[in-house]
Amino acid sequence: MTAVWLLLQAVLLSPLAAASQATPVREADAKCAQCHGDIFRRYLTTPMANASGLATEKLRTGTFVHKASGVEYKISAIDGIAILEYHTPRDSSKQPLSYFLGSGHLGATYLYSIGNYLFESPVAWYAASQGYDMKPGLAEMRKMPPPLPMESSCLRCHMSSVQDSAPGTINRFQGLPFLHTGITCEACHGDSQQHVLAHGKAPIVNPARLDADRRDSICISCHLEGDVSVERAGHSALNYRPGESISTYTAYYVRAGANLTVRGVSEVEQLSQSTCKRISGDRMSCTNCHDPHYSPDAQHRVAFYRSKCLACHSQPEFAATHHPDNQDCTSCHMPRTGAMNILHVAWTDHRILKLPEERKTESDQGSGNVLVPIFSPGATKRDRAMACYQALLEGDRSFETAAWEQLKEQRDSIANDKSALDALGNLSAERGDQQTAEQAFRRVLEIDPADLTALSNLGTLLAKQGKLTDSIPMLRTAFEHNQDIPGLAMNLARVECMAGDGAAARSTLETALIYSPNLEDVQRLLTQMTGCGRTDGR
Repeated sequence: MTAVWLLLQAVLLSPLAAASQATPVREADAKCAQCHGDIFRRYLTTPMANASGLATEKLRTGTFVHKASGVEYKISAIDGIAILEYHTPRDSSKQPLSYFLGSGHLGATYLYSIGNYLFESPVAWYAASQGYDMKPGLAEMRKMPPPLPMESSCLRCHMSSVQDSAPGTINRFQGLPFLHTGITCEACHGDSQQHVLAHGKAPIVNPARLDADRRDSICISCHLEGDVSVERAGHSALNYRPGESISTYTAYYVRAGANLTVRGVSEVEQLSQSTCKRISGDRMSCTNCHDPHYSPDAQHRVAFYRSKCLACHSQPEFAATHHPDNQDCTSCHMPRTGAMNILHVAWTDHRILKLPEERKTESDQGSGNVLVPIFSPGATKRDRAMACYQALLEGDRSFETAAWEQLKEQRDSIANDKSALDALGNLSAERGDQQTAEQAFRRVLEIDPADLTALSNLGTLLAKQGKLTDSIPMLRTAFEHNQDIPGLAMNLARVECMAGDGAAARSTLETALIYSPNLEDVQRLLTQMTGCGRTDGR
């Protein structure tokens, strides 16, 4: 064992390190067990309670070779520490893993930290194949991918008390990125402090007693994605609390006419299309069929869900005569269907179709190129413009014109909306409208001097205009807070080299390699920078 590894192990296992770990649900909610012991014990077995945890708790060891890139990934335990190893054709490295994300029902991935930056493993374990494969979107890469920043918005449905990243950063946290692993009671019932202090006499959020919008918002906040979702102006989904309407924080959009069975996390949307929901209206919610505190095991699953169906389809003769040979109602009416945007998994079709043949009609529908809001009362023109922009960012170029035209039309009304201004600046720069781009980014920096998008993109624009003395401070400020972003490091290094500061350029790239030690693009540029700024003729 090397001295470096001994030191690393000592740091990870020290009392200070242990004290700085997120606490699991079983500890965070122990106070609830004092009065709700049976519910608490059953809840600990659910996917929600086990949506995340320490990496060593449910470590799935294995090796995966990515054929397109030739990179070998190995997940193992060394001296009680979960480890991800990379072996490329050129070199190797290893990274201690901190947490797992995903209950394992469909799959799981792992998180790790370098300094205060939080990342996601490029490989994930999939239940369907019982093995590892690349994360969605990485399968075709012919090089080792850059590190995957883990943002707060991606944590909030798997962890509890998720914290926002440091100002001006994507994935750098000043403390713990989340306080608890798994989904705690407060995620659905709200702040429990007064309820506990009053020994249960003070009120707490009971979803069953809320109006339909606020009741359903608790489920929607994590179980609806739509084709795209955007945060409302001035709001962060991290600030949503049970008892509020999620539409205050997030607007959801879907493609008109799109297939409802090819997108993951669309159960709420599918249910809204079912005959059961349309007839029942607000009387029906997710909890009519799902008990958030209990997930039946394989032995009891069929009987549990059949009882839910028979609660409405209660005619005695129906229960006795409707396919008595097959007690599993879901096998015909809620079959498993593929989710095209998430590999290796299947989702239960929540449209509750009367006849299995009806599935063909739905599967024949194409993907629409018009976005319409769902479960988003009060969605604005600004929200639709940002939805088009988000669809563009996710790879659909057909939304570029709509995003550009709608944002430019609303230029005056978004003058204090830094997210919309960043989008307008990016689109303007891409179209060659440097004046509009620069004005948008400068306005953003008036609102938030640490904004990463405005600093990095305005700095790049100024560098292209030869204004290096104006460009470098912006790029350096952005990089000081986001040293793990390879593209930002490479842009800054090139500009520093153009300014004749080779030492600074090389230092920038060497810093970036701390977070991306195997990234060929950064390594290659560092080699090219060897002679940058030298005056000795070598």
